[in-house]
Amino acid sequence: MLIDILTIIQKELKELLFQRGQGRSSTVRLLIFVGVFGILLPFQNGIEGLQSPASLAFWAWIPYLLVSGVTADTFAGERERHTLETLLASRLSDRAILFGKLAAVVAYGWGITLAAILMSLVTVNLAYWQGTLTLYPPALFAVILTVSLLIALFAAGLGIAISLRSPTARAAQQTMSVIMFVLLIPLFALSFLPKDMLASFDSFLLGLSLPQIMAGLIFILLVLDVGLLAYALSQFRRAKLITD
Repeated sequence: MLIDILTIIQKELKELLFQRGQGRSSTVRLLIFVGVFGILLPFQNGIEGLQSPASLAFWAWIPYLLVSGVTADTFAGERERHTLETLLASRLSDRAILFGKLAAVVAYGWGITLAAILMSLVTVNLAYWQGTLTLYPPALFAVILTVSLLIALFAAGLGIAISLRSPTARAAQQTMSVIMFVLLIPLFALSFLPKDMLASFDSFLLGLSLPQIMAGLIFILLVLDVGLLAYALSQFRRAKLITD
């Protein structure tokens, strides 16, 4: 089944990077995305942006934004393009198709997130060089990588579950947009806080037991990811998808 999953991953990534986004225009959009989140915003936030625990909230949402923008097309889009029937009629197993599509969108979203994170380090060090490399605190960096991956899995599982039941890619995308808006409300509210309140918020976070908080967050995300994957597996019925 591993070879079949890799086949689906290759197919999906090729479509994500070159076909669904009309080739060069898709590459340009990705470069703009990395430029904004990997260069512009880190340049504005400076060294403090690398050291603050609040950077976790920033990087946690990037993979969700990326993955939620493409998962609507995984099944609903293929249904509209009349390519889903061909895929489902192949020898590939249900799990190979589902896991392959899931892994492809996660690799897409998390991979671009990692590129933006690395670019942010380059940007800050070039703009605010202090004679030595400025890096994320090791523990914070490990949490950022883990949480961003789990968020990508969450968005992929949620998007695929919605795409399986949506008649069109547009309907699936609208549902994902509503969910994203609701989840982003706390982040928007945080961005409007005065600087002294943000400083107090950072102090509050630093005063808590961060390892326990992060462990709890990671555990919750793992439970959500497993639950969404189990739900998607329960909804993936080849015969029903073909008749729909």
